[in-house]
Amino acid sequence: MTSTWLRRMLLVLSSCAIACSAQAQTGHETLKLDAPKPNLAPTPPMGWNSWNKFACNVSEQLIREQADAMAASGLKAAGYTYLVIDDCWQKSRDADGNIQPDPERFPSGMKALADYVHGKGLKFGLYSDAGSLTCGGRPGSAGHEFQDARQYARWGVDWLKYDWCYTGTRNPEAAYTLMAKALRESGRDIVLSICEWGNSRPGRWAHPVGHLWRTTGDIWDGWKGKKAYSHGLLDIIDMNAELWAESAPNGWNDPDMLEVGNGGMTTAEYESHFSIWAMLAAPLIAGNDLRRMDADTLRILTNAEVIKVDQDPLGRQGRRVWRQGDLEVWVRTLAGGDRAAVLFNRGDKPADIAVSWAQLDLPARLKADVLDLWSSKKTKGATGRHGGTVAPHGVLMFRISPVTP
Repeated sequence: MTSTWLRRMLLVLSSCAIACSAQAQTGHETLKLDAPKPNLAPTPPMGWNSWNKFACNVSEQLIREQADAMAASGLKAAGYTYLVIDDCWQKSRDADGNIQPDPERFPSGMKALADYVHGKGLKFGLYSDAGSLTCGGRPGSAGHEFQDARQYARWGVDWLKYDWCYTGTRNPEAAYTLMAKALRESGRDIVLSICEWGNSRPGRWAHPVGHLWRTTGDIWDGWKGKKAYSHGLLDIIDMNAELWAESAPNGWNDPDMLEVGNGGMTTAEYESHFSIWAMLAAPLIAGNDLRRMDADTLRILTNAEVIKVDQDPLGRQGRRVWRQGDLEVWVRTLAGGDRAAVLFNRGDKPADIAVSWAQLDLPARLKADVLDLWSSKKTKGATGRHGGTVAPHGVLMFRISPVTP
């Protein structure tokens, strides 16, 4: 894989000629989507992606082992469905222009690998790019959108992550609309994951086009701070806090994949990561080595009550409703009138935080049962407010259920 510095430099130097040629070929100014977007993501998708842990070090054997682990570990039972190979699986195009996998890393080919993943009761995903090359320097899909979509369909692909390197002056909405059209004409239902890094505010235009769209640059496995094109957890959270109105069923804001279990943060920080993603109605795409999960990693990724909040069928993204220094309150309205709340302590010392019924848009005198989603502690008939002491970099997460008189 290229270094982060070189990757950025190559982006700047990407070929405008190729991008402009692709635009001219597609006539993006008048491109229309004839078929409606298939309803493939009524709730935020759940799965696994190879990039955060393995980057370009992907192979057929690795993916088979991850599929085995997803099926056997309890992740599949918890709702994780998609197994997605990120960049660097592709090597070249054949004489007819068909995209080909790296024959050394994927000797059996993608159809056989997809069949193996499907045989585990999972779905299979691949990565491509709207530019002339992928971010890792492999062949991109510019000028080959319909050909690639047909190839993916033949292989049995269920998900396409579509990146934004080497795109020159291409228009994001036009480029992603073109691939969406190609996928819909491929003869197979394929989730379109838009990875444009949020530069053009895709939540304003992508609802008819894709099923999820990245809202920021990449996440890195750390609490805060920027590294090249990547952002720490707190930075990603802040960049997503005001986007709540742009998310809805079958079209989700995507704050990037999970880092839970990759070792760069503490257990408390990973619980915060997972909790806030659930409040954001974010796709839950694990990014760790599923073969080597410790007990805390598996416990976090399979917390059924937190997943239930993320997967709530109302599909309303949560909001940050209060912030004072390092202390925050996030709330989310759930189907049936329940509420979810996260009390978040970004600071380095324990702190007392509470959520008020007013912040939850509930009457102050209303009685509610409160379930702590990490400790499983239940409180009956609470009124007015509820809270507790929150650990440094940690959360308390509650499901608040009004009591029917």
